[in-house]
Amino acid sequence: MPVTLSSSDLNDRSPKLRSPLLSPTRKTAGEPESEKLCIDDMLQKYCGQFGPWQMRHFVLTSLAWALEAFHTMVMIFADREPDWRCLGGAAGSGCDVTARTVCGLEPGSWEWTGGLGSSTVAEWGLVCAEKYKVGLAQALFFGGCMIGAGIFGHLSDSFLGRKGSLTVVCILNTIFGCLTAFSPNYWIYVLLRLLTGFSTGGVGLCAFVLATEPVGPAKRGTAGMSTFYFFSTGIAILSGIAYIFPQWRELYIASSIPSLLFLLAVLPFVSESPRWYLVRGRITEAMKLMRAIAKSNNKHLPEGVVLTLDEEANNDSPTTNEEGQTYKELLDSKDAISGSLIDVVKLPMTRMRLFLAVAINFLCSVVYYGLSLNVVNLETNLYINVLLNAVAEMPAFTITAVLLDKYGRKPLAIGTLWFSGVFCFAGSFVGNAGVWKVVKMVCGILGIFGMAGTYNLLFIYTTELFPTVVRNAALGCATQAAQMGAILSPFVVVLGGGFPFAVFAVCGIAGGVFAFYLPETLNKPLYDTMAGMEDGEGACRSVN
Repeated sequence: MPVTLSSSDLNDRSPKLRSPLLSPTRKTAGEPESEKLCIDDMLQKYCGQFGPWQMRHFVLTSLAWALEAFHTMVMIFADREPDWRCLGGAAGSGCDVTARTVCGLEPGSWEWTGGLGSSTVAEWGLVCAEKYKVGLAQALFFGGCMIGAGIFGHLSDSFLGRKGSLTVVCILNTIFGCLTAFSPNYWIYVLLRLLTGFSTGGVGLCAFVLATEPVGPAKRGTAGMSTFYFFSTGIAILSGIAYIFPQWRELYIASSIPSLLFLLAVLPFVSESPRWYLVRGRITEAMKLMRAIAKSNNKHLPEGVVLTLDEEANNDSPTTNEEGQTYKELLDSKDAISGSLIDVVKLPMTRMRLFLAVAINFLCSVVYYGLSLNVVNLETNLYINVLLNAVAEMPAFTITAVLLDKYGRKPLAIGTLWFSGVFCFAGSFVGNAGVWKVVKMVCGILGIFGMAGTYNLLFIYTTELFPTVVRNAALGCATQAAQMGAILSPFVVVLGGGFPFAVFAVCGIAGGVFAFYLPETLNKPLYDTMAGMEDGEGACRSVN
């Protein structure tokens, strides 16, 4: 039957009537065949897993770890108890030069060697009966980190994004860090340290996820472990800054200014995560970024390749619909996909993973921070001690990074946890006199060596256990648990004797047992959605 069209139909410019005799889904000659790929597949097949683009982006983003080290470890120098000396000689002055502390000495018979401005302890007299206030300031800082990790973990998964969250926390760190230098009294100081901890809690997790999400699966483990070199390097640099600025108020300003420099000189050159763009329904931005990655890596991303969520990558849906919309246009019109910890808890698979990740992170943190406080320091000054402790952790990162992709996340997590637990168990039976004091110190050093590798491995492991829509929220929850362990570790240390080592041994061994129940994530994709992960893991189980 012939088709007749009215004059109004001929003037209609709608896509449906532009070519009425042809099917809208039929491709024209020379048009490239569409290929739907998830991000991991696109990185492997077309863009490159760790080329020049990922290297530059990784280094720039990971510099934020040094900022976290500045704001966290500055308390070692600012809240230290400085040296003191007697005034007017020892005889008849009411000052005993052989005394180990200033407690019991007559007021006015002694003075702080570096003056009142050398530390908060000297300025506000946080010694003797007031000494608990030093620990209180430290505990509240980590409490702020715990709150901030949860809040910014959620915000970075939702509307704010990874880069947006990192920008906000760096702004807050600059403001609160500099204001801390002008604290008029102890309680204002504690409040500002709490607020600094709140913003600092989001720095590491946002930087870690942002740095590793554009990396392909074959290189993601090694890249993730390498982020922690920046944290240790930050601690080492901080020791130099503290040596140059021995007064605590000057030190807080000097350690906060780098956050401002990072905001102005580094963040403008950092890109948002393509995975976040994808799950937020912003496919145009995601594809633009993937093309930039391919171009920078001297690769070619064909025009017909379309980025898709993992849950849709393997289905056989057509690349155009009845209205002639392409798959890319359909994705552009889709609503953003979001998730929260409630979604993690609802799904049995992710609920168990979250429980295990929280438990292991908590136990690991008790040991890591506890051993840092409990290990016998080298017979050198404070600046050298901090520098050597930072450098001593780096071999653990290197060894873990080398073995990570060979043996997998799960065996390495179990091995490092038990390695630390065994040496802590041995240390609990060793005395603290004579040569045994050295043996106990070695046990502590080997214990923290193993736990340093575990502590950083857990970031990678936790990141790979959860899909993009809830990744930072889950990592934030695990980080909160780690901060709780950091808060409790000083209370274990003050018990003294062999008891702290026994507690650390139990925590390390128990953490290894919990790790047995986690799945292996080596060479597994980073899933985008909860449904995609459930389908992907289900398919793996059916094959096995």
